[in-house]
Amino acid sequence: MKLQLVRNATLRLDYAGVRFLIDPFLAEQGIAPALPGTPNQHLSNPTVGLPLPVAELTQVEAVIVTHTHFDHWDDAAQAALPKHLPIFTQHAQDQSLIQSQGFTDVRLIQGATFNGVSLGQTPGQHGSDTVMAAVGDLMGQVCGVVFQHAAEKTLYIAGDTVWNHYVQDTLQQYQPDIVVLNAGDAQITGLGSIIMNKEDVYAVHQAAPQATLIATHLEAVNHAVLTRQQLKEFAQQQGMASQLLVPQDGESYTL
Repeated sequence: MKLQLVRNATLRLDYAGVRFLIDPFLAEQGIAPALPGTPNQHLSNPTVGLPLPVAELTQVEAVIVTHTHFDHWDDAAQAALPKHLPIFTQHAQDQSLIQSQGFTDVRLIQGATFNGVSLGQTPGQHGSDTVMAAVGDLMGQVCGVVFQHAAEKTLYIAGDTVWNHYVQDTLQQYQPDIVVLNAGDAQITGLGSIIMNKEDVYAVHQAAPQATLIATHLEAVNHAVLTRQQLKEFAQQQGMASQLLVPQDGESYTL
């Protein structure tokens, strides 16, 4: 398995000989304003550029879209990706949306097998119960994905979720070897975190101490307030630094 962080939650994954692009956010740096009602209103999105050419990023066999928020599936990705590429998504609503954007092979993740790789859809929650009670319609439904193949370690990409019983149950069910966490502590002002913060990462480590954790969704959008350095320092303090990878944009691992 080779896993590369592109930027934000965008990943390139080589798994059992299949290359996937996950949650493509391919816009040029600074093209969009800060999200209203969130921290760091002086920043434009994305806050950093891509580490690789878009033409290189689109050389994949399939795309997985965990949900269709702008920083996981944007206009630039829709324009750059070939319309015939298989796109996997969480439910019929997102499937119909992506079909309406001209893509001709849009499939559901749950229970799918692609070129021998088994895909399992996992639930998540895009914020605390407080967040969901206030702006649940805005946050919408999200998912994670578990990749399995006899020749590979089990990989769990948790998606845009906070730590909760959904994540805990997934860890117990699949016992993944590698867990990717969107851990930039993106926030809505006055409501709190909508993806994992450092304490959530530690909770995952406690629930799955055998797993290698990989932190993504850091330092790329205005409302993500946790930095890589802060997360690394926290990991040292909690004694989990040996189990946590915090890649730079463009960095890849063979796992």
